[in-house]
Amino acid sequence: MSLSKRISIAENTCRRNFSTQKIRSNSSGIHCRHIHWLVLVHIAMNRAAAAMSTQKKGALIFLHGLGDTPAGWSSLEQTLPSMRPKLQDIAYVFPPAPTIPISINGGMAMPGWFDLYDWPIAVGSQDDPEGLQRSVSMVQNEVKKLNEQGIPSSKIVVGGFSQGGAVSLLYCYQQKEQSFAGCAALSAWLTLPDQLAVSAKAKSTPLFWGHGRMDDKVLFDQQAFGIAKLEEQGIKVDGKAYNMGHSSHPQEMEDLADFLEECLFSDGAESASEL
Repeated sequence: MSLSKRISIAENTCRRNFSTQKIRSNSSGIHCRHIHWLVLVHIAMNRAAAAMSTQKKGALIFLHGLGDTPAGWSSLEQTLPSMRPKLQDIAYVFPPAPTIPISINGGMAMPGWFDLYDWPIAVGSQDDPEGLQRSVSMVQNEVKKLNEQGIPSSKIVVGGFSQGGAVSLLYCYQQKEQSFAGCAALSAWLTLPDQLAVSAKAKSTPLFWGHGRMDDKVLFDQQAFGIAKLEEQGIKVDGKAYNMGHSSHPQEMEDLADFLEECLFSDGAESASEL
């Protein structure tokens, strides 16, 4: 007999005994305490089952661009699952950048992951190492939170747009301790290229890099330059170009959804999550 059936019978018996005032002996008290214990077990089992059913199977951490907020990209949480239904089973994290002085904005403060000194951003543009490392630490905190929720790094994709993509590239391929399910850089660029030294673990993190051919803010040459540098280090890169400026494209979203599904739900991804 199932536990729920046993509980139902016991509860009915207990109610009947109480209604006729027959529960007077110690044995009856023990019987009702046993029923109470069974009910608590049943509640705990239901809660555990509910927790298992809502446990996310992976996560996407996505960083917005300069001057933007998490709201600018939060629609990914609806857009991506509409393209690939499995992506409704992952957690979506959209951290906010700090508000800092930006040199190309005349030193006025705005949301930004690090300072920018050149505009447009071409190969060889000046970097802000201190700001970059600060933002890398912020991403690490988000990863730690997901790990504490039971989502391993092997089931996390880190990505972003423009500045956010630049931070994602630095985080995924310059740190030594972890590998990830993937990295997604949209209209981004490789910062601190002369310091690039990808660890053995980081080399197993695949990269999707989408970029606009008419990008006049982060110049299109940045994609070819960054991909070449990363491939030299042994990174598997899926680079895509689109007829757009510094923006997003419907086909890019389709390609991103494909990449996420492959990283998080392929047979290889499932095996990696068990290691």
